[in-house]
Amino acid sequence: MARPSSRDRILDAYEDILIEHGPSAVTLESVAAKASVSKGGLLYHFGSKDALLNGLLERWSQLNEREIEHARRAPEGIVRYYLHSSATDVGADAALHRTTMAAVRLVLFDERVAEVSREVFERWRTVLREHTADPVLAELVATLGDGVYLRAAIGGNSEPALHDLDAALERIGL
Repeated sequence: MARPSSRDRILDAYEDILIEHGPSAVTLESVAAKASVSKGGLLYHFGSKDALLNGLLERWSQLNEREIEHARRAPEGIVRYYLHSSATDVGADAALHRTTMAAVRLVLFDERVAEVSREVFERWRTVLREHTADPVLAELVATLGDGVYLRAAIGGNSEPALHDLDAALERIGL
């Protein structure tokens, strides 16, 4: 497997620091050290902390779009895929999950992060509405997935909600 680019290693390091220590631990020096690049190397790719944040937000949007495209091709359908992956992606340490968790650590500190968060969640709601006959049901599915994801992310048990997904979806007419 090819080694990640310096740019990707820097973003990975930024995510790691955010997830493990929070926004107050982020400095250009700490990110460069964690990424095993010089500060100059970091500044070549990201000229400031603001540019680093923009890189993270861009990555989040791109990963989300890839996941939506993957969901569109899922044999079980988008609704089942969305609900199932809401629980399983957390445990799998998937790239989208890691980037989401890093962004969540920043959402209270920067309005741009909150805005991209709303855009990411709205993209899923749009896709769910496209594949659900009733917009209210689509919103319920999205909210259920959000709750399952949050519960899994904080270490709670999401299995009861997913144990018999087919029966649950049948009850709500999906």
